[in-house]
Amino acid sequence: MFDVVTLLDLIQQGWYSTYPLLACSVVALAIAGERLWALRGIDARMISLSKQIGFLMRRGDTEGAEDLLDREGGDLPLGELYRQLLPHARTTPVEDLLAIADGHRIEQAQGLRRNIWILGTIGSAAPFIGLFGTVVGIMRAFHSMAQAGAGGFAVVAAGISEALVATALGLFVAILAVAVFNYFQVRLGELTTTMRVGVTRFIDGVCAYRGHSGSRQVA
Repeated sequence: MFDVVTLLDLIQQGWYSTYPLLACSVVALAIAGERLWALRGIDARMISLSKQIGFLMRRGDTEGAEDLLDREGGDLPLGELYRQLLPHARTTPVEDLLAIADGHRIEQAQGLRRNIWILGTIGSAAPFIGLFGTVVGIMRAFHSMAQAGAGGFAVVAAGISEALVATALGLFVAILAVAVFNYFQVRLGELTTTMRVGVTRFIDGVCAYRGHSGSRQVA
């Protein structure tokens, strides 16, 4: 009678590569879930906030802008950026406002990208971990053949199956991580653009209230 070798058995046999790959998949899914939750609906809210802030700044209503940020911008990256700009909106030249905005925008964008680099690292490393398991599995298959003193499929089947499982699992984890990483790259690029547009609306509002010369102070 032949022993029935299940997929779980093969994963346990190749623990030196399959267990790290399973851990990587759990980490990738956890990061993806956390970032999806953190970024849910954030773009639409930032667009709405930037439109309202732009309108208020055109009127020079900085107090209204502060009240709006307290009500609706508390947890938004763009809201935090506006909080940093508002104290400078009265007298600071437009060129300096742009410089301040760029610095804080980069800071907020970095916060949005938190832990995303781990997905890219897993996507790059997983195939190599699987390849390591493949090489070791084949080495074990040939070692079994040498110990048995004979060839044949029955002698090397377990080692080759273990090697193939490591390869397949490594590719699966890599594809998962890379797909999620690319999604977040596009998503974060869109959010960065939204923040750029938000800064532009703020500056346009300041300029519109000060006048075309940019010399008038915001009340």
